[in-house]
Amino acid sequence: MCRRQAPSSPTIIAIKPFRPGPTGVGPSCTEKKTMIRLRNVCKSFDGEQNLAVRHLSFSVEDGEILVLLGTSGCGKTTTLKMINRLIEPDSGLIEVDGVNILERNPQELRRTIGYAFQGIGLFPHMTVADNVAVVLRLCGKNRRERRKRAEEMLELVALDPRRYADSYPDHLSGGQQQRVGVARALAADPKYLLMDEPFGALDALTRDTLQKEFLALTGKLRKTVIFVTHDILEALALADRIAVMHEGRLEQIGSKAEILRQPETAFVQDLFAKPIRQLQNLVEQY
Repeated sequence: MCRRQAPSSPTIIAIKPFRPGPTGVGPSCTEKKTMIRLRNVCKSFDGEQNLAVRHLSFSVEDGEILVLLGTSGCGKTTTLKMINRLIEPDSGLIEVDGVNILERNPQELRRTIGYAFQGIGLFPHMTVADNVAVVLRLCGKNRRERRKRAEEMLELVALDPRRYADSYPDHLSGGQQQRVGVARALAADPKYLLMDEPFGALDALTRDTLQKEFLALTGKLRKTVIFVTHDILEALALADRIAVMHEGRLEQIGSKAEILRQPETAFVQDLFAKPIRQLQNLVEQY
């Protein structure tokens, strides 16, 4: 059984020794509307011999960026796919806008959720503009509407539509392709964004640039975001709150300051302390 872990309070940034904390999800300091909620969600791919996601519970508030952080295989991507019903949960409850997702038509649900991922998934035979407008086509928008919206989205992600709209994906750099993926996720003006390591395959400088652009974009559009990463620095750069996952369970959820100053499990303590030790070792070598 997995126990949910509660955030504490304070401010920022020295990692303290691990001290076991109380269980449960702690109170928030301000009341905001809950947009996405998971309650005791489980998922297994082998008849429940092993749980990929173990009794997972958390909520995401309106306009919040919640980062799911953890090592490979901890259940982050599975959790995202359950939220938009690419995978069905075995048990528990997932609510989007206060409604059980299993009571909603999967296609209609997905049209309220933008989805961007590391593989990007652009169609090589389609122009950039047509790639951005794929969801709009499914929504029944005519060609003129789709083109207009695609150009607006390209401008939003800093790609000049006069230069890029009629190009093909293989003519773009990795960073440009990822921008197109984000534009496509935003094209239907979804309430929610699910981001599955979208910048993970990019070089460090391009990744840093896109992270800053993404923060500016979400600040402007006020979308509710769940962002998956295994990169601690990326989590700290983007998150309003961080949910640390390990072996399918939630280890701790809280603000960056809470996670850094008061790790509630040994795993969380080591996850954040290890990169610091590695950096110190490198500095000492040189």
